Amino acid sequence: MTRVVIVGAGFAGHRTARALSRTLAKERVEIVLLNPTDYFLYLPLLPQVASGILEPRRVTVSLVRTLPRVRLVLGEATRVDLAGRRVHYTDPEGTRGELAYDRLVLAVGSVNKLLPIPGVSEYAHGFRGLPEALYLRDHVVRQVEMAGAAPHADECGARCTFVVVGAGYTGTEVAAQGKIFTDELHAQMSRPKEPFGPAWRSPDTRPRWLLLDIAPRVLPELDRRLSETADRVLRARGVEVRTGTSIKEATPDGVLLDDGEFVPTRTLVWCVGVRPDPLVADVGLPVDRGRLRVTAELNVPGHPDVFACGDAAAVPDLTRPLPGGDGDGDGNGSGYELTPMTAQHATRQGDVAANNVAASLGYGTARAYRHHDLGFAVDLGGVKAAANPLGVPLSGLLAGAVTRGYHLAAMPGNRVRVAADWLLEAALPRQAVQLGLVSSWSVPLDTSSPEVARLPGRSRQ
Repeated sequence: MTRVVIVGAGFAGHRTARALSRTLAKERVEIVLLNPTDYFLYLPLLPQVASGILEPRRVTVSLVRTLPRVRLVLGEATRVDLAGRRVHYTDPEGTRGELAYDRLVLAVGSVNKLLPIPGVSEYAHGFRGLPEALYLRDHVVRQVEMAGAAPHADECGARCTFVVVGAGYTGTEVAAQGKIFTDELHAQMSRPKEPFGPAWRSPDTRPRWLLLDIAPRVLPELDRRLSETADRVLRARGVEVRTGTSIKEATPDGVLLDDGEFVPTRTLVWCVGVRPDPLVADVGLPVDRGRLRVTAELNVPGHPDVFACGDAAAVPDLTRPLPGGDGDGDGNGSGYELTPMTAQHATRQGDVAANNVAASLGYGTARAYRHHDLGFAVDLGGVKAAANPLGVPLSGLLAGAVTRGYHLAAMPGNRVRVAADWLLEAALPRQAVQLGLVSSWSVPLDTSSPEVARLPGRSRQ
């Protein structure tokens, strides 16, 4: 039986597996999905997990349930043998295995982007996986609770100060949602007259959030009107937005900004961007800006049996020719910009990858990837959002409704549960408790697997 192996179950990999299983439902083709977890993670709602709005399982969609005709293999890919047509992997218990393939789709996604700034890898935490979101939620609650018991205003203020670096899509949502969360925690703990002392009740120790970015505005990659809306909401909420600013050094006691100011804090959230999974560089094929070079048909040149999509692939954007490029439509990427690393592109590339893998097996005709952005939606917490569906700029309550409606439509499962949590959040106070399930050392910034908490002695082989 012909075997198609898909590596990664993010937006691109999940959509590839689902579309391919439907296209080849009656054919003698085995579809195997290799992934470290048994769920698809809906990343756009991760800030709501970190801020206590959604329970963790709401943003995790079962692969077994949504992909009934796909065989799931739990494991992390460690090496691709192109000559032998095999993918080597390590399963969750550390056992090594391998999968032979006739067609291979690499959709391994991305990990936290690192910069050579002293102290960042030791004291900052990223936001690419569920373990990181769970850790941040516990950490924020813990800092606020410990601030209430702090004997001095200086320590209280440092614990109630939260610094987010990177004002892109993720960083903006984390800061916006986090400020509401900590303000609510602070209000809950300030109701009783005791046991908290004068340090806790000082105005200088109220929750403080800083959002930093070297760019001149928040959401620099999106439409300026979305940026202005988000900036206005953040500032009105009390978030200190500092554009044109980054950090020079991170320490256990705070961060040193590049303008010379030292900000005492115990929390540094790293949202400066993403980079392709390290497996991409290990494959040994040509890359473009760290992403695997592919044609517009998502095929790796010189390897008709290998395809790539999503954040792992440098897909030429046929809707955006480069000035002075060949623009001949041959799809070799020389005359076009690359598609951005967004969920919108990854999802649609999954459909094209499935179509073209099936075509390579004799079912259907291959086609090139071509997609125009349909707009973006940024959830700013509460009823606030910034959105531009089909290029129409929206803000306020209408944008909030459109944003949440978009997320429900885009999720491949759990819609009723997510909607129920939203209704409960609107009617009841959030549960401010630490679960203590994820420790700091198990979610390092430089991990190659942000979707899996690190275990003692376990690393990619």
